[in-house]
Amino acid sequence: MEASGTRRESAALPSRRSCIIALAAVSLTAPAFAKSRLIPLFNHKTFDGWTPVGDANWQVSDGVIWADKGKGGFLVSAESYRDFQLRAEFWVSPDANSGIFIRCEDPAKPSAVHGYEVNIYDTRPDPSYGTGAIVDVAKVSPMPKAGGRWNIMTIRAQGDTFSVELNGRKTVDSARDAKHAEGVIGLQYGAGVVKFRSVEIARL
Repeated sequence: MEASGTRRESAALPSRRSCIIALAAVSLTAPAFAKSRLIPLFNHKTFDGWTPVGDANWQVSDGVIWADKGKGGFLVSAESYRDFQLRAEFWVSPDANSGIFIRCEDPAKPSAVHGYEVNIYDTRPDPSYGTGAIVDVAKVSPMPKAGGRWNIMTIRAQGDTFSVELNGRKTVDSARDAKHAEGVIGLQYGAGVVKFRSVEIARL
């Protein structure tokens, strides 16, 4: 009887191993699937899908959209978004003032009043709402620095809940605010040198 039971147990082992391998495969492919859902909002050649607002000297070269002069301006998306995950690759000089504005209700006037500003501003006088923070909604401590290198920022907005990651570090974790439900995206130029080489989005 003992030998028979051992054979039955051994016969069951491949099934359990198969389950473990299958689960591992799912965990490895899930991030790739999530990445594949992202839709690029830049074609790396023109401003198609974006409208300049303000006097920033936005231009495209080598697949990058950038600005380095002007009193202030935005690139505003043609489409409006409610619930989404956004991934942006950007480079800013250490003295830059920039940000990614989301759910902006007035496309002609992107602001932290008419939407939410996810800040990119290493030298902000009050660093609690500097780089990685959502201005007047979610502070960051300690504030990370983005100047002088390429960075990846991920923003998730779902209902009244927001999360932000910068270079894999979570700077805002499930902040809550319900003032703005839907609106356009605005890429800000405020000072210094600001470059975006990728902006991708997936609706949730």
